[in-house]
Amino acid sequence: MTADLTPTMPNRSVFFVSDGTGITAETFGNSILAQFPAVPRHVRRPFIETPDKAREVLEEINQVAAAEGKRPIVFITLVDDAVRQIITGPDCHGMVLDILQAFVVPLEAEFGVKSNHRVGRFSDAAKSSEYNERIEAINFSLAHDDGQSARNLASADVILLGVSRSGKTPTSLYLAMQHGIKAANYPLIPEDFERHKLPTPLAPYLKKCFGLTIDPERLSQIRNERRPGSKYAALENCRYEVKEAESMMRRSGVSWLSSTHKSIEEIATTILRDIRPDRLIY
Repeated sequence: MTADLTPTMPNRSVFFVSDGTGITAETFGNSILAQFPAVPRHVRRPFIETPDKAREVLEEINQVAAAEGKRPIVFITLVDDAVRQIITGPDCHGMVLDILQAFVVPLEAEFGVKSNHRVGRFSDAAKSSEYNERIEAINFSLAHDDGQSARNLASADVILLGVSRSGKTPTSLYLAMQHGIKAANYPLIPEDFERHKLPTPLAPYLKKCFGLTIDPERLSQIRNERRPGSKYAALENCRYEVKEAESMMRRSGVSWLSSTHKSIEEIATTILRDIRPDRLIY
């Protein structure tokens, strides 16, 4: 038996400190951390917009450093100089990675202008047309989830097809929330397989349709978590449904991909590329 020689990173905490929601720091930080074979403890500290709050976080970071015997990793997105210097100063016992400064300073030099240096700059998005489009898209996707409504399908940017539990709903909501895409989704059910046709309301909108498939073994596992021991979750039935769904989409000229080993982000990007490439440019 061959020993597992995969290197492991010692357990340690990672802080995400921001004067806003912390989503930018966390997303960027997690993208970097994903390159290492470890799952560190995550600590998000949002809305750190005053020196007093920064000193509280500094104390927490130093306490963790003392308790773990290792420097915590600290990803920060802090605009205010006074607040940022508390975390980046010599009193901090963490390894600080300043995301904004790493990019803002060279961009100021390149553009020849100073950045706004405004706390909570991203909150301006709530006043933008893009934000309103996302809210409308979310409402649309919720109203057209799981084939519950065939109204206004002409307004859909994309219509996702697939057997039950193949990932249609989370993908639809991600497309709406992240990209402002109005995504409807329709389940392919036994009645469709018997007719050998896609649901009738979809006929005029085949160019908007995109299919999700999934490995039958994985589908059976997911369905057994919901309805254990049922025909719905039986491996033989899952194989039948997946085979029929793929055949139906192939006959109708609908592109599809497998959600088995892909993240929602990868699925959504593929759909945008194939159905709405214009939304990749903004």
